Amino acid sequence: MILLSDFDFRLPLTNPVIIFSLVLFIILFAPILLNKFKIPHIIGLIVAGVIIGPYGFNLLLRDSSIVLFGTVGLLYIMFVAGLEIDLAEFAKNKYKSLVFGLYTFILPISLGIIGGYYILGFDLIPSILLSAMFATHTLVAYPIASRYGVSRNRAVTLTIGGTIITDILALMVLAAIQGIVKGEEGASLWIKLAIGTAAFAITIFFVFPMIARWFLKRFDDNISQYIFVLAMVFLGSFLAEIAGLEAIIGAFLSGLALNKFIPHSSALMNRIDFVGNAIFIPFFLISVGMLVDITVLFKGLGALKVAGFMLVVGFATKFLAAWLTQKSFSLSANERQMIYGLSNARAAATLAIVLVGYNMIIGETPSGEPLRLLNEDILNGTIILILISCTASSLTVEKTSRKMALEEDASTNLPDGEESENILISLAYPETVPQLVDFARMIKHANNKSPLFALHVVEEDSSQTHNDSAGRKMMEHATKHAAATDDTLIPLTRFDMSISNGIIYTIKEHNITDVVIGLHREASISSYHILGPVVEKIVRRVSENIFIYKSSQPLNTLKRILVVVPPKAEYEPGFYHWFDKIYTLAKSTGLPIQFYGNEDSLKSISQLNEQKTVKLKIGFSPFSEWGEFLMFSREIKKDDLFIIITSRKGYLSYNNDLEKIPHLLVKYFKDNSFIILYPRQLDYGTDMETHHMDNTLLNPLPENLDVLNKAGDYVKKIFTGSGSRKNEPED
Repeated sequence: MILLSDFDFRLPLTNPVIIFSLVLFIILFAPILLNKFKIPHIIGLIVAGVIIGPYGFNLLLRDSSIVLFGTVGLLYIMFVAGLEIDLAEFAKNKYKSLVFGLYTFILPISLGIIGGYYILGFDLIPSILLSAMFATHTLVAYPIASRYGVSRNRAVTLTIGGTIITDILALMVLAAIQGIVKGEEGASLWIKLAIGTAAFAITIFFVFPMIARWFLKRFDDNISQYIFVLAMVFLGSFLAEIAGLEAIIGAFLSGLALNKFIPHSSALMNRIDFVGNAIFIPFFLISVGMLVDITVLFKGLGALKVAGFMLVVGFATKFLAAWLTQKSFSLSANERQMIYGLSNARAAATLAIVLVGYNMIIGETPSGEPLRLLNEDILNGTIILILISCTASSLTVEKTSRKMALEEDASTNLPDGEESENILISLAYPETVPQLVDFARMIKHANNKSPLFALHVVEEDSSQTHNDSAGRKMMEHATKHAAATDDTLIPLTRFDMSISNGIIYTIKEHNITDVVIGLHREASISSYHILGPVVEKIVRRVSENIFIYKSSQPLNTLKRILVVVPPKAEYEPGFYHWFDKIYTLAKSTGLPIQFYGNEDSLKSISQLNEQKTVKLKIGFSPFSEWGEFLMFSREIKKDDLFIIITSRKGYLSYNNDLEKIPHLLVKYFKDNSFIILYPRQLDYGTDMETHHMDNTLLNPLPENLDVLNKAGDYVKKIFTGSGSRKNEPED
């Protein structure tokens, strides 16, 4: 029996169980207590680190275990920043990031050198190293922006890019000073750094994506995927250190390289966020707090003078850099505040520079004590700068993120006429459940809070018991898969004499707007009904958007989306709807789109893309000869998603060649992922002349009204008896 007296409660604590329990309770209660005072939880964790650290109540030592978890947390922040960044927005703002990075490096380092030399009286080399500390910043407050859902805002993207630039430049200054102090040749130092950086960049941006695509195609186990991603992050960080760069650079670039393989709404991303926010990032913040020695405030005026100078120059130069960036690129006041807030916190790189300078011995004092490049006053002033800058940064980002989130909620709405979207997934085969659920999630708007619906129809026959059991397992699988991404999925099991009737009536009962169906298992080139009688009946009797999806590999391992559009598709009622779904899919996966169609259709698609807040990377290629559809067998690559916009019989964009498409897909594109998309139409019972008028109102994109009038006359002739009726809708 173990007695309480057997435990060692001497301070600092040494029992690993007690230490870990204490840290977990801090992570749990610090945010809860501070939420009552509307203080960001990040500040609470840093303050908690001060209290329990060696300069507080000395409950814990900042030993190797704290340093380990803290380092992991810092690398995790940089990795998630690279992972969550919008690559399209990042590419669009790369020059803005470069300009901001130069602003936020040149201003602090210039004023820092002048102030250190003339105000503090330091020599030139210590003044340069001191100014390099001002230039760096750490994205301590990034988790706040991520929590509010504004991490893909251009101001956040711009700041992340600038962070990498200024930190690299500042660390290069550190490397140069180390070389000077050690007496190394300048040219050889820079050549070695250049070669190492080039080799590192090639590995990260070419080798890492190849490895990731290979692994994620072959292994779908949740734990294996997470461990793989984590291993790649720390491998990238280690390679950065070998190249002479900081590990945080490697972590960020690893996130950038893996970005397109981990969609923002995926289950894997959810796990990455969960583990980071629950364990690693809080450990880093607590470890930062444990560095703070508040007793330096009472050790004389030297540390206070240095700390005051560092705070004034550090805060002023970062605000000036944000203000110049705002004026240079016509940003809003909130975007300026976001840039300033994110770039104002100093922690990791700043601490690395000051510790290197503090530990660099350049001689001896007259009393025989070691003469350090950066003295103890600078070390203590840096600790004060870290505490106050992290606190100010967190408060600024919290306030600005809240404002930005409210603005985005007010400006981001579902498409006109679609106050709600309800997506139904029809499940028939257990092996297709993950692919269909993932696809349905990818085409769902981020601001749509409606749940997904999953349906399995059990035919009332002799095999009912077996089908019912298989259906329950599929529903459980679908529900768990959706729950892994914090999505709500409502399982529906229906008993009916006909599977198609069960699906059709469910669509009507739940006001479904989009139906996702997998290609049936028996689809083969020898079958007359390629899509299957169930799907064909649904297509004839349902007017909603129907996606018939055949997956050959996970969506996150694809490279491109190719979309083929029939002539006159822009005049159909569902034109905007299907474009919006493909747009949402491309935005979720980060894939570029190549559209094929005639000139009028491509022009209308281009106009729709221009109306979007975030414009996608879209290419356009002319295509009108549907009899030559097999030309796409030369265009489609293995890692492409092929989407064919088709049409139901009797509608304006229908042509006879569309009937052959399913057969050609199954025969010639069986190794590709493809989607046959039947756009939403008006109900079959609607008068076709009214249909055309409504269509014109819903799709006013073509500016040439004569074209619309001719189209209207064409439809009217066909359906009033004065023209051919060979394409009249079938019952």
